Amino acid sequence: MTAILEFKQKLKNLYGKLEVYLTPVFKFGLALLYFMWINENMGYMPQLTNIYVLLVMALVCSILPNGVTIAAGFALMVAHCYAIGIDVAAFLLVLVLVMTVFLLRFSGRQNIILAFTPLSFAFNVPMLLPIGAGILGTGVAAIPAGCGVVIYYFIRYINGHIQGIAASDIAVTERLKLLCDALVTNWAMWILLAAFVVVTLLVNVIRNLSFDHSWRVAIVLGGIAYAGVVIGGGSLFEVEIATTPLAIYTCVSVILALVLEFFVFGGNYSRTERVQFEDDEYYYYVKAVPKAYIPTSERSIKRITAEPEEDDDYESDEEAEDGKEVPEEPVQKPQIDPVDFERKLEKSLDDL
Repeated sequence: MTAILEFKQKLKNLYGKLEVYLTPVFKFGLALLYFMWINENMGYMPQLTNIYVLLVMALVCSILPNGVTIAAGFALMVAHCYAIGIDVAAFLLVLVLVMTVFLLRFSGRQNIILAFTPLSFAFNVPMLLPIGAGILGTGVAAIPAGCGVVIYYFIRYINGHIQGIAASDIAVTERLKLLCDALVTNWAMWILLAAFVVVTLLVNVIRNLSFDHSWRVAIVLGGIAYAGVVIGGGSLFEVEIATTPLAIYTCVSVILALVLEFFVFGGNYSRTERVQFEDDEYYYYVKAVPKAYIPTSERSIKRITAEPEEDDDYESDEEAEDGKEVPEEPVQKPQIDPVDFERKLEKSLDDL
């Protein structure tokens, strides 16, 4: 355990020193994966599937705020939908505007969770996202998490029904009706949307409580709540749920969330202190949980070479013993200003 704590502390120190350089690298990697996922599941406009285009977009997003990554992803989706039809692009654009104006404007910096949502589905650990959002974020993190679920299922529906949506003989009203049904009657989407919101809020509420090991309890209960909501919603709306993969991936997500909790929080509850104090208006009851910390010693070797001071008299004696003449320094005479005695004598006579 000591070795793991030392590794954690060294990792945090290293990240603290290189944070200025590592943060753009992480943002670049996230943006690139997000854009590649969009192209892999849509890719209807060949001009945007070029890897160099994605690299340039990810590079720009790495030096700009996180909101630019979300906006660039939305623009990429709308462009691919425009290749299908202008009505499909308009439908997605209206959906994005509704999310941005009425929902995402309240979550601020936590909107980057929306980019992680489809990636969590791509790696088959969707339940890790609401648990991680509840641990690292606040309650409003449920908003971008839920919006990410809607975007994921919308793109998935278009990808699965592209032949019917892109048919040239289909009317515009019929196409819009198919897109509306993709959102309104997609019960699997609503079940996962409810699971994401419930788990994010539940984990965030529990981890802010004052009892010991609240973070870990929140993670475990979040995994159980996710499985319960998905299974219960599947039985209620008659949606087929694969319980065995769900149980396996939930356990994996809980383990990964515990690892995340160790590196982010890692409280040492054996040294918990409860402090009480007051001022003129309030009583304060504070519970202090120290972090699990082991100071790491950085060894540095310094070589000190002492150079003996040169003794002029000693060297002069040595040269004298060797029979060498020591050159004498020329004696400088003091400079004396010349005096005009005749003028001074005349002045004295005049005074008399």
